[in-house]
Amino acid sequence: MLEFILDGLNCTSCAAKIEDHANRMDSVKSATVHFVNSSLLVEARESVDQQVLVQQIKDLVKRYEPDVTVWLKGEEPEGYQAGEIQCVGCEDENRPPEGREKKSLVSYLLSQHRLWAGIAAYALAIAFDQRMEYSLVLYLVAYFLIGYHVIYTAIRNIFRGEVFDENFLMVIATIGAFFLRENIEAVAVMLFYQVGEVFQDYAVDSSRKSIKDLVDLKASFANKLLDGDWVQVKPEALATGDRILVKPGEKVPVDGVIRSGRSLLDTAALTGESVPRELSVDDPVLGGYINTNASLQVEVTSTYEDSAVAKILHLIENASGKKSNTEKFITRFARYYTPAVVFMAAALSVIPPLVTGDPFSQWLQRGLIFLVISCPCALVISIPLGYFGGIGAASRAGILIKGSQYLEALKNMDTVVFDKTGTLTKGVFRVVKVTAAEGVDEEEVLRYGSIGESQSNHPIASSIRNKYPLEVLTQEIRSHEEIGGKGVRVQYRDQEILAGNRKLMEDHELEILTADDIGTVVHVAVDGRYLGYILIADEIKDSAAGLMDALKNLGVKRTILLTGDHENIARHVADQLHMDEYRSELLPQDKVAVFETLKEEKKDKKTIGFVGDGINDAPVLAMADIGISMGSLGSDAAVEASDIVIMQDDPAKIADGIRIAKYTNKIVVQNIVFALGVKALVMGLGALGQANMWAAVFADVGVALIAVLNVSRIFYTSKKANKA
Repeated sequence: MLEFILDGLNCTSCAAKIEDHANRMDSVKSATVHFVNSSLLVEARESVDQQVLVQQIKDLVKRYEPDVTVWLKGEEPEGYQAGEIQCVGCEDENRPPEGREKKSLVSYLLSQHRLWAGIAAYALAIAFDQRMEYSLVLYLVAYFLIGYHVIYTAIRNIFRGEVFDENFLMVIATIGAFFLRENIEAVAVMLFYQVGEVFQDYAVDSSRKSIKDLVDLKASFANKLLDGDWVQVKPEALATGDRILVKPGEKVPVDGVIRSGRSLLDTAALTGESVPRELSVDDPVLGGYINTNASLQVEVTSTYEDSAVAKILHLIENASGKKSNTEKFITRFARYYTPAVVFMAAALSVIPPLVTGDPFSQWLQRGLIFLVISCPCALVISIPLGYFGGIGAASRAGILIKGSQYLEALKNMDTVVFDKTGTLTKGVFRVVKVTAAEGVDEEEVLRYGSIGESQSNHPIASSIRNKYPLEVLTQEIRSHEEIGGKGVRVQYRDQEILAGNRKLMEDHELEILTADDIGTVVHVAVDGRYLGYILIADEIKDSAAGLMDALKNLGVKRTILLTGDHENIARHVADQLHMDEYRSELLPQDKVAVFETLKEEKKDKKTIGFVGDGINDAPVLAMADIGISMGSLGSDAAVEASDIVIMQDDPAKIADGIRIAKYTNKIVVQNIVFALGVKALVMGLGALGQANMWAAVFADVGVALIAVLNVSRIFYTSKKANKA
């Protein structure tokens, strides 16, 4: 996969053309332009000369966007930041190509001067409006000064056959106004359009920057211990085993383990936690954590490429390639919208005068209004920007969403299936109760239970040993027998110890106490004498308590628990959490079969999600419309199998993700309805002669600007929520 940086890409229609023509190339298997990231991902076909393909892609981009600078990922200048005029921190030999930095700044200044000069000429033209021999010249001077870039781009695109280009249509519309002797309106429309474009570009760039700020995880440098000195290096230059120093206020560059120091670390950017964690020696840290109050020495445990921060950034950067159905519809719609509106403009200008005998100029003016409205910029800019803003907001909350298609699916999710252990429960067994038989002490039950389970690696055995730590010498265990599905029989010194379930006790004809408690019961007997039982249970996570009610309030109709545990445990957990259904005593293959049945039952357009720990649930995660893994950032398999990764081991984040998805969709729908509604209204009024060119420009540039500003609510709302 080749990734190209398209520095200076601000034209959405050009981005669409680049993507379309790249996909038509014989040497390209697939190509996707990420307008938000200003990047292009290209998957080449086999046996293709990469150098030749790279040059072909650069030539293609230059054809449609001559002002865009194209770099293959990794070839960009050191210190380069997309969208910035200056290259901060670049060495002389690593600065952008000669003239690039100055050209951007000078172009901007010249553009402003030209615009102001055009406005001055326009003011003079209005002042001399009654003296046509002078005013027309001034109007034309003002027109060319103000619309220079639009006119130049239009002429350039004519030679490329791009007659439906927005710039060309704007030139035709304004020249038409001159033809109708609407000189003031012709220049005013171009002025309004240019000013609107400036504000629109600024709003888009600000939105891009705000989105990037939401996922600003990467440290710009690392302090590496080298020959007794601390030396600043790139995070990519670190290797496993290196010792680094993280000072207060600095980001942890890569994953590692603290070897010296104690400090509070802000983990919000990765996990969404608002409260800093206090970490000290031997505690693991992830790249992207922010050290707040004391220096730490950290031993590197992974390279940058394998670190948590690199995985997160990779997922987010590639998320815009997985487009939602809405984005795909808008892309298809945009291809037909402009030609259709241009055709209507031509028909409106020609047919009514021929039929009614009205003056041709009257209907030409109405047709010109259609030309101005013919660009779907408000949609093709704001829709992908909105979805990417939602993905960025989710990331800020500790929820990684792999693409807008999953953001859309999350909004439509009406059934959620949960794995139990490690998802809704802590996955850590502990002794919750010890019940001794008559004449027996509870400590004696625990002691012999611990001895009996001393040779077992089972989590239940570990929980008993943790409750009653006891050093048992290997030579004291004369024999150890695992009895499948029942328990263990151990010969300890001169005693025979039984530890297991009811069936094991019945096999030895021992009367036992009845255990009505919820959990796993381990009965203990020594030399044929029943001592009592130990109750082991897995605790429900605190944050899972109100989750099901929150999901119901968000529109989820059905919550289902899948577990391999006994029916009484499954029923207890489902009742405690207010779940609708449960399925118990399931093997991994049974879970797959149950999920297949659930998918067959689902309603059209609704989605079904599965939430698991991401380690043992890969088949079901892959089957689900939305596979959600929790606390699985460290597992490559989990990240690969899941559509959504919750970085913190917190079930409540599922509800947060749905809220973000619904809010994002609300913004997207608002923009679609607003953009199409205003355009349709102005076209209708224009056809009836009740709208002028000013209204048409507002319906084009003004609506696009408002739509982009509306998108900004997503990440500003996210920032407020994070601070709360």
